[in-house]
Amino acid sequence: MDVQIAGIGANGHLGFNEPGSPLDSATRVVTLSERTRQDNARFFAGRLDAVPRQAITQGLATIARARAVVLLAFGSAKARPLAAALRGPVTPEVPASVLQRHADVTVIADRAAAAML
Repeated sequence: MDVQIAGIGANGHLGFNEPGSPLDSATRVVTLSERTRQDNARFFAGRLDAVPRQAITQGLATIARARAVVLLAFGSAKARPLAAALRGPVTPEVPASVLQRHADVTVIADRAAAAML
């Protein structure tokens, strides 16, 4: 793929690769964390019971193979995970940290999300 556009979750997930996802993971079905489900309830009229418990996601290794990655981060809830992803160690506990190993990443963040950078 040429360009991968992905968001970072409030728990540091990248494209639904939840904390603990293997850095070499491929596209697969994943179980969403309770935090991710809560954060996405707004897309289901605020009803947590309507939010799926699983999703299909491109794995971290699949995302890393893109020629370019655009990472989106908006809101104060993304400040800590964005800082951890960009400045902390590369670890499965912060899946978005795998982007530190990528040669062409563009981060688009508002002031609130970038507050800890």
